[in-house]
Amino acid sequence: MTAKNDSSVKDYIASLDDEQIVKDSHVLIAMMQRISGHEPKMWNAGTIGFNTYHYKYDSGREGDGHIIGFYPRKGKITVYLMDGTVRHSGLLAKLGKHTTTGYCVYIKRLSDIELPILEQIVQQSYEYIKSKSQDGHIDRILWQTEK
Repeated sequence: MTAKNDSSVKDYIASLDDEQIVKDSHVLIAMMQRISGHEPKMWNAGTIGFNTYHYKYDSGREGDGHIIGFYPRKGKITVYLMDGTVRHSGLLAKLGKHTTTGYCVYIKRLSDIELPILEQIVQQSYEYIKSKSQDGHIDRILWQTEK
């Protein structure tokens, strides 16, 4: 999964050399902060995450992950949906130009998509993960099991 680090989100965004990615990152930070009610935190090398949940699998593996987040890098932004993209296929069909994998939505720039649709998707994903983690840890990789 992911590991939180103590790097500054502001410094990380300032270090990006793609002006459009910087602007889009500020929009996503504002959106995800509004949805989660939490300040952004750095995870791994370049993921900006909001709020946390605890997971503990039958295998014994456990840790913490961000509930919603994104990874801005040159040429694309990855938005993470920890409950998986399949649950959001109806809205994703209306999103605009993007690609997906199991729990990732890849966007070149926010101007390629319908931002209100992305906000709905992220809001639903956030609420779902929060509901699943409300009574303790999450015991399975949701994006592999939830449809």
